[in-house]
Amino acid sequence: MPCRIVRVPAELSVDGLLIWLSGRKDPGNDISTSVRAILAAVKKDGDKALRAYTRKFDAPKLPDRFQVPARDIAAALKSIPAADLDILREAITRVRDFHARQAEQSWFTTSPDGTVLGQLVRPVDRVGLYVPGGQGGETPLISSLIMNAVPAQVAGVTDIAVISPPRKDSTLNPYILATAALLGVTEVHRAGSAWGIAALAYGTKSIRPCDVIAGPGNIYVATAKAILVGEVGIDMIAGPSEITILADDSADPDFLAADMLSQAEHDPLAASLCVTTSPALAEKLRQALARQLDKLPRRELAARALQDWGGILVVDDLDQGLALVNRIAPEHLELAVDEPFALLGKIRNAGAIFLGHHCPEPVGDYFAGPNHVLPTLGTARFSSALSVQSFCKKSSIIATSKDYIAQHGGKIARLARLEGLEAHARSVEVRLEKNPK
Repeated sequence: MPCRIVRVPAELSVDGLLIWLSGRKDPGNDISTSVRAILAAVKKDGDKALRAYTRKFDAPKLPDRFQVPARDIAAALKSIPAADLDILREAITRVRDFHARQAEQSWFTTSPDGTVLGQLVRPVDRVGLYVPGGQGGETPLISSLIMNAVPAQVAGVTDIAVISPPRKDSTLNPYILATAALLGVTEVHRAGSAWGIAALAYGTKSIRPCDVIAGPGNIYVATAKAILVGEVGIDMIAGPSEITILADDSADPDFLAADMLSQAEHDPLAASLCVTTSPALAEKLRQALARQLDKLPRRELAARALQDWGGILVVDDLDQGLALVNRIAPEHLELAVDEPFALLGKIRNAGAIFLGHHCPEPVGDYFAGPNHVLPTLGTARFSSALSVQSFCKKSSIIATSKDYIAQHGGKIARLARLEGLEAHARSVEVRLEKNPK
């Protein structure tokens, strides 16, 4: 049986479900000590440490130069099928069109007394993007490159560096290079794991430091990013992938099984849940999962994820299901119900919401336009998808006059003294003394 069926709350309480899912946060393989040592080595020895780690774990004959030559990036465009290039171009256009709507403008307000208040929106100066190679470089996450580069570009970032672990022969997959070329990204380096993240954060002779680092990776990458919070900006602390489907008896069990498996094949810690009002659908779904699982190339990985973190949860009605979904706060939420838009207003916590029987999660992963870098492990309760704002900084603008100080200075000084900050108060009062009413 690839996935168990339980009734909520009769067989499993909501709190018990959340406690069970929280086990994905700590799989018992803490590597922070090792990652801290890697970060320290790259910070101290720069390219020397970066080269040593890369040659040891990825490409034994890596040349001295990390950066991929411009001619190799250009050549990649000719090395992949034209039909694939067309698909990539269309995906990039759709993602760019969506994110263009997120762009914020600087703004100012003025008051009759001459006071000017506002907000200045600026892109960060330099961004580093991590692109996993996947299975020795043969299954590159080109969609992640698109999803991270496009919002940075829409934000106005012009200085973007991409790093990706090289294959054994020191090359990068041509699809990564071709996608970079289509995006107009010309700086691509062969470096991965925690040492690559360290190079983006601290800088080396070959790779200049970045202000924001974004992009998914393995546990070494995630741990390095978590440790570096505060030294550089990061996109988010991403956990294992997850999907929750809310389904009524109008749903197709074959569709549901395919969608659950689309997440289970990601990672042994991926969580695939279906919350349904129909016991009959639950049983059909269990059978569909077993049938479809046998046909997957990543069958063993997906089976482990389903066994450890999969579940079909039967609830009394959709209201109970909605309450459960909002407590789970999933990364991906599918509403596989007869009238999905009728439920949309009741969803409070989800990274991305997919509506209807013909909108599977991979539509968002690759093509529709919204970003697929999403909050996981319940953090959709308070955080959002990667966006243009992830690559911006905002400065408050304040301009006041003598008249403003004359009118409000005494109030400001009083507030400062209530906090015991005498110098703050005097900073205002010195102006009142020199410019009395």
